[in-house]
Amino acid sequence: MRADGSQARPDISVVIPCYNEEENAAAICAAAIAELEPRGVSFEIVMIDNDSRDRTVEIIREICARDPRVRLIVNTRNFGQMRSPTHAIYQCRGRAVIGLCADFQDPPEMIPQFIERWRAGADIVLGVRQTEDKVGFIHGRMRALSYWLANKFGDYPVIPNATGFGLYDARVVEATRQLEEPEPFFRGMLVETGFKLETIGYVRPPRAAGESKNDFFALLEFAISSLTGASKRLLRVPMYIGAIAALLTVLMLLGGIVAFFLGRPIAGWFIAAVVQAQFALLFGFLGLLGDNVRIISERTRRTPLVIERERINFTSDE
Repeated sequence: MRADGSQARPDISVVIPCYNEEENAAAICAAAIAELEPRGVSFEIVMIDNDSRDRTVEIIREICARDPRVRLIVNTRNFGQMRSPTHAIYQCRGRAVIGLCADFQDPPEMIPQFIERWRAGADIVLGVRQTEDKVGFIHGRMRALSYWLANKFGDYPVIPNATGFGLYDARVVEATRQLEEPEPFFRGMLVETGFKLETIGYVRPPRAAGESKNDFFALLEFAISSLTGASKRLLRVPMYIGAIAALLTVLMLLGGIVAFFLGRPIAGWFIAAVVQAQFALLFGFLGLLGDNVRIISERTRRTPLVIERERINFTSDE
């Protein structure tokens, strides 16, 4: 702490989102501290609770009372798995931020590698799973489809098997903040900034304790958010379909003209041309509406990510 009472800016901030993690909260916090203390860096641990129904908040409060480097944000309700962690990232003071899950599936022992790559000049360092989680056939196919759609229609490439576990320079965090996304797909926003990005492969361990909060519908929500948040071109697909339908309309009309000069029936050709023209107009207007929705969304990103109930170990000016 400085002489004027303000806190010095730490080198590293570690964000740990929690939801019903009473079995893991203390252990993951201790594991992160154990990796950071020997590295000669100043740090803070920012834990954000998304309205847990167990003793998670109580346990973290006890940690905060013992260690002022650990800070806690408690949400008024569950704001989802994208908004809550992103809000915590934006409250960090570190020169770099590390995102870490509470269930130990993001190995804390990789923290030194992230810091080393960052010091070497990387702005973003992401951990990438080398092995897939054991999932069912349908789940696996849907995951593959979501990656294909994101890479086909996305405005920037998506890194498969990167969950957001990694390190982000403070400049990157500030760049994502300026995007003002109300439903932030943070791992996609990192790529969107265009800063230098490196990846490190790792074998994802099983959850240490408790049950996963990522059920089928949570994962579906992630997939939809990745498409809607990072694939503005997807809104223009109806326009592409409309253009194809317009081309078919012209072909049908040409077919009718040729049939007329050959003395063949022409009614079928012109009926088909009318039907294709209707499709062209319908999808063309849908595409225009979609593009207007995109423009409106670009101009109205003002929704707060979360509403806080309390903060612990934050200063009054924060």
